Amino acid sequence: MTIRKMLLASAAIACAAMPVSAFADTSAKKIALSNNYAGNSWRQAMLTSWEKVTGEAVKAGVVAAADPFTTAENQATEQAAQIQNMILQGYDAIVLNAASPTALNGAVKEACDAGITVVSFDGIVTEPCAWRIAVNFKEMGRSEVEYLAKKLPQGGNLLEIRGLAGVFVDDEISAGIHEGVKQFPQFKIVGSVHGDWAQDVAQKAVAGILPSLPDIVGVVTQGGDGYGAAQAIAATDRKMPTIIMGNREDELKWWKEQKDSTGYETMSVSIAPGVSTLAFWVAQQILDGKQVKKDLVVPFLRIDQDNLETNLANTQAGGVANVEYTQADAIKVIESAK
Repeated sequence: MTIRKMLLASAAIACAAMPVSAFADTSAKKIALSNNYAGNSWRQAMLTSWEKVTGEAVKAGVVAAADPFTTAENQATEQAAQIQNMILQGYDAIVLNAASPTALNGAVKEACDAGITVVSFDGIVTEPCAWRIAVNFKEMGRSEVEYLAKKLPQGGNLLEIRGLAGVFVDDEISAGIHEGVKQFPQFKIVGSVHGDWAQDVAQKAVAGILPSLPDIVGVVTQGGDGYGAAQAIAATDRKMPTIIMGNREDELKWWKEQKDSTGYETMSVSIAPGVSTLAFWVAQQILDGKQVKKDLVVPFLRIDQDNLETNLANTQAGGVANVEYTQADAIKVIESAK
């Protein structure tokens, strides 16, 4: 089964093809993407998907513009200023991957008060006037420990690699991992580092903490850090633990190599970067007058031992396993949430 089919089927949103302009009377509308960070392969893939899908929508006349903006620093104050500039520039909708669930609420409220539609995704905001599109990140984290409990019923020590400190996604996945450990108390988290969802940062952080750790049987992660962890551990005389991967191509490639040589087993899970394109189409539908629930949920994308090769073959070198959404997909997500 392809990545696209897995993701859409799990949300029951597989749908027939539909022309992108079928519902649209938004040809004069301008949509902006406000992104707080672009320092890893997931964010790069997210931006690439945005530019690909929205570029086609602009060319087809569905909207007048779909401009992406990324802040230089991962700071909520900088992103709030960016949103205020978007208000002044007259955008009709802002699609937002937020640095904080709360610190941007003031700027988001200003946008709403100016008549601008705000759709947050991945890093969502709590301001009631905004829409939110997210996976259940807490469940994603919990599912990692559940997988380890099935694979390693005797339990053992775990190393946790977190994402960007202070970001909603990091807090939610970590909370889910800790819930999993409560559910499966045969496991114990004996160390925690921040890998910033980036392989090089994760490798350095893991290498720094390893000398102080007892034997570990597993590494629970958030995405973008599995290969870095594997490299750090391979440089020691430790036995390679089960490292949960995050759908990055270098992680999947390493996993495939280990699977072929030693039978290494693990799983991989993340939100698809193309969720930015779903957020774009949801914003477009709201601008077109559709009634849309404030909270929409999409499934996370999981890769297992039996479909590793298929997913790796469909993942661009240096990229992330992904799915991009159509207008028809967005309509199905909206309707399924009613």
